[in-house]
Amino acid sequence: MKLLKWLDRNFEEKLLVILLIVTVTLTFIQVVMRYIFHNSLAWSEELARYLFLYLIWIGAAYAVKREQHLRIEIILNRIPKEKLKTFENFIYFIWLGFSVFLFISSLNMTMDVFASGQLSPAMRIPMGYAYISIPLGTGLMCFRIIQKMLENRRVTL
Repeated sequence: MKLLKWLDRNFEEKLLVILLIVTVTLTFIQVVMRYIFHNSLAWSEELARYLFLYLIWIGAAYAVKREQHLRIEIILNRIPKEKLKTFENFIYFIWLGFSVFLFISSLNMTMDVFASGQLSPAMRIPMGYAYISIPLGTGLMCFRIIQKMLENRRVTL
C-alpha cells in the first residue's frame, strides 16, 4: 500500500525528471558530436524526439494532477461558490469523455502501427514504441481526471 501511495504522489514527476535529464543529455551529446568531433550520432536525435513525445503526454497527465491546465477564470469567478464543485465535475466529465476518446483512438492507431511492422529510420525499433506514448499519457490523464472528480465529490458531500 505504501508503494501505491508513493507512486500516486510521485510517478509522473519522477518519470518526467528522468526523461528530461535523458533528453537533454542526448541533445547535448549530439551537439558536442556535431560541432566538436564533426560526426553525428544517427540514433541520438531520434531517441530524444521519441522521449520528448513521452514528456509531452505524461506531462499532460501531470498537469491534470496538479490542476495546471489552462482555465477560463472569468467563468469560474461568476459561478456561485456552492455550485462550483458541481460545475468543475461537469467540466471534468466532458474532459474525461474527450480523453477516453483520445485513449481509444490512439490505442487503435498504435496497434495498427505495431501491426504494420514499421521501423524507425535510425534506431530500427518498431515505430509503435513512439506512438504508445499517446495512449499511455491519455490513459494516465483519464485516471487523474477520475481522481479529481472523486476528490471534488468528497469535498461537496
